[in-house]
Amino acid sequence: MSEGRKLVIVESPAKAKTIGGYLGKDWDVEASVGHIRDIPTPSEMPAEIKKGPFGRFGVDVDNGFEAYYVVDSDKKKKVAELKRLLKNADELYLATDEDREGEAIAWHLLEVLKPKVPVKRMVFHEITKEAIQRASTNTRDLDVALVDAQETRRILDRLYGYEVSPVLWRKVKAGLSAGRVQSVATRIVVERERERMAFVRASYWDVEGDFTPDGASNQFTARLTSVDGSRVAMGRDFNDDGTLKGKSVVHLDEATATSIATQVLTCQVGVTSVQEKPYTRRPSAPFTTSTLQQEASRKLRLSSKNAMRVAQRLYENGYITYMRTDSTTLSEAALTAARQQARDLYGAEYVPQSPRLYEKKVKNAQEAHEAIRPAGDRFRTPAQVAGELRGDEFALYELIWKRTVASQMADARGSTATVRLGGTLEDGRVVEFSASGTVITFRGFLAAYEEGRDEERASKAAEAEEERRLPKLSEGVSLTVVRAEADGHETTPPPRYTEATLVKAMEEKGIGRPSTYASTVGTIQDRGYVNTRGSALIPTWLAFAVTRLLEEHFTELVDYDFTASMEEDLDRIAGGDAQRAEWLKRFYFGEGDGGEGDGGEGGGAGVAASREPGLPDASGGHLGLKQLVDDLGEIDAREISTIPIGEGIVVRVGRYGPYVEETVPQGVDLSTGEMTDDASTAPRRATINDDVAPDEMTPAKARELLEQSADDGKVLGQDPENGRDIVAKAGRYGPYVTEVLDEETAALKGKNKVKPRTASLFKDMDLATMDLETALKLLSLPRVVGTTTEEDGTTVEITAQNGRYGPYLKKGTDSRSLTTEQQLFDITLEEALAIYAQPKQRGRAASAPLKELGNDPVSGRPMVVKDGRFGPYVTDGETNSTLRKGDDPESITPERGAELLAEKRAKGPTTRKRAAKKAPARKTAKKAATKKTATKKTATKKA
Repeated sequence: MSEGRKLVIVESPAKAKTIGGYLGKDWDVEASVGHIRDIPTPSEMPAEIKKGPFGRFGVDVDNGFEAYYVVDSDKKKKVAELKRLLKNADELYLATDEDREGEAIAWHLLEVLKPKVPVKRMVFHEITKEAIQRASTNTRDLDVALVDAQETRRILDRLYGYEVSPVLWRKVKAGLSAGRVQSVATRIVVERERERMAFVRASYWDVEGDFTPDGASNQFTARLTSVDGSRVAMGRDFNDDGTLKGKSVVHLDEATATSIATQVLTCQVGVTSVQEKPYTRRPSAPFTTSTLQQEASRKLRLSSKNAMRVAQRLYENGYITYMRTDSTTLSEAALTAARQQARDLYGAEYVPQSPRLYEKKVKNAQEAHEAIRPAGDRFRTPAQVAGELRGDEFALYELIWKRTVASQMADARGSTATVRLGGTLEDGRVVEFSASGTVITFRGFLAAYEEGRDEERASKAAEAEEERRLPKLSEGVSLTVVRAEADGHETTPPPRYTEATLVKAMEEKGIGRPSTYASTVGTIQDRGYVNTRGSALIPTWLAFAVTRLLEEHFTELVDYDFTASMEEDLDRIAGGDAQRAEWLKRFYFGEGDGGEGDGGEGGGAGVAASREPGLPDASGGHLGLKQLVDDLGEIDAREISTIPIGEGIVVRVGRYGPYVEETVPQGVDLSTGEMTDDASTAPRRATINDDVAPDEMTPAKARELLEQSADDGKVLGQDPENGRDIVAKAGRYGPYVTEVLDEETAALKGKNKVKPRTASLFKDMDLATMDLETALKLLSLPRVVGTTTEEDGTTVEITAQNGRYGPYLKKGTDSRSLTTEQQLFDITLEEALAIYAQPKQRGRAASAPLKELGNDPVSGRPMVVKDGRFGPYVTDGETNSTLRKGDDPESITPERGAELLAEKRAKGPTTRKRAAKKAPARKTAKKAATKKTATKKTATKKA
């Protein structure tokens, strides 16, 4: 064994590579590739464990909420490699991130590796040579309180999901999930859509004119603000129900506004007042995780996930500091670097006399780390890293650099002038116009950076903030009216959330933590609760049903303050001010009459020393999650999944998706609307396509769908071969044709069961114009193109078929893609044989790589991005790795490609889950698993 050998374990291969370059030859730096073990699902547990206290949750709720952990099947090879390296090491350095998750990864490594050498916890906030070398000599012990906080969160989320999700399965739809943060985030989006659905548009008019004191060169625009002393109503003066908020404003209609505009052109207008005041604008604070995601979304069009992925790479490669933080604080070194760089680039007058300090003003803010900034004691400018960074990485680094430097620069200064104009119309009414303009006389921090706006702020009202110069005017000056026009407007509903504004809302409410924002936004989309239209987040009808159930039967669990209080509790556990097991006990089992803990040691998990975990009940005690689930009582599943939209029409969330339903009262004929004695009361129904947003589902839109549905299922004719009706229908996944089996045929079971032929319409076909001939051609697929004789003398059919991934030819087991759906009907045997004469292309079709990324640093082979059967992937010819959600094939960087390939190599070959259920695998899993014990604090060895 070599003398003085040290093993450093970090999370990612990229991080390991960067750190390895900063340490000497006696250091081995290896990546765990994230967590190495976790609480398994019940299906993954060995049979003997399922029968015990861990069987239901993977957590023993009756004995201190101890968790059962298993080494992930794809990490066993990595654990074996780490153990081999540890045998040759004299010291072990755990260098995972310095947050709850990183601390937990370090603890799990310690529990599994069971090192017999001194263990040191190595922490840093940036990956520079100076920071890494400083961290290697300034180590600490494992922070058990941080581990407790992470484990509490993990167990809390497991209990929440495993208790609440089955309720959703039974009452809404199978396969749904509930989560402590995701369910609340979904509720935020749903509540905004409810506001939009309840919103009533109001129309109003105003008048805009162009005026000049002495010619076109000094022309400026002003807007009508009052008539006979009453202020003209603008959009902000209307309630969401379309009514005016007050009686002191005048509501102009089109006729009145047009009359005023016509008379203004001929009346005498003069300046009645001029007001001027100083203008000052301060720079924004340095980036936190939340503000970085918001600004990356506004300016770079990056999703939250993608922004964090790019930031992770910048951090791991030593360009920025740690990117999961809610602190706006900069270190002394960073303050000095930012101020010096601003001074060098813009001049001494652009830097204030003393450093700017920023205080976080959002709920539950922590100040443990620095803000996100360029790494190092001297910042590298974007120009200095331009040769190393490309695409999104360069753009995000530049954004962070600009924001950091600007945060230490001087205020922008100038003046704002407001001019009021007055005149008397022919009919005697007195009108007043006003115009404002801001002149920036000293740009200050604006020379480096200006914060972007959310879409709802980028309105005409925000234009006043932009620099606009007015001519020099004084009271009493007469003006010439160049133009006057009436302008009609409508009030607009509250804007939908974007990823950026949803993250902002979550942060302001204290929901989630910097490390969870991106994953939460991604989760609610992946779970089918939220769709996107452009950058807007639109809740699905499924989200409405789930949110309503949680609001009515798990009220506290989706309460914003209660969810934020749980974050505070986790902070208290992380700080050692609350006990993990005691808090989980109160949350899960509850406690009557408030019990102990109203200020006592046992109740230290209370929120800000005043709020207890658990769900309040009427007697002043605390219901636990278990009691809440056990005492749910009857839930009307149909009612929960029903959303009224007005005029007797409702939307229902059914097993196969949402549909609109109209129930006609007894005695009303559905077809004519007339009263009859024997009218049908069967409701009319129509499927709702995913492209119809909830706020667009008005009664009028619903009836439009119902009318279309009336034509749905129309019989096109009969198949001449068997006499069956051929029907055209509109399904959730698009229009299709099918045949209707007679009752006797449809009743057949087992081997004799007959399935009706069904075929989707081609993309260029229309349900309204579908005819019997075309429908029969669709139902005739697959079509036999012809036969061919193989080299061995056998005769094989070639068929044209339409599949999940498009049209294709099939000859035995050999499939070849077709370029158009029409070829299914038109392709000849000769053309098919010509396709088969070409070399077989792996994948769907022969195509050039989507992007070339250069050589892989490990294999040395060229990396390219290709479009595969299951989506785009990166490959070096030996290893393939599917691009993750958020990875753009066109903008992916070589570094990201190499990272994906490295992660795939680290995981080893993929094994099927069913193989893990064999007896030998269970035995291995049991051996690898370990129960957390009360001796956790002694697990870390001091240097």
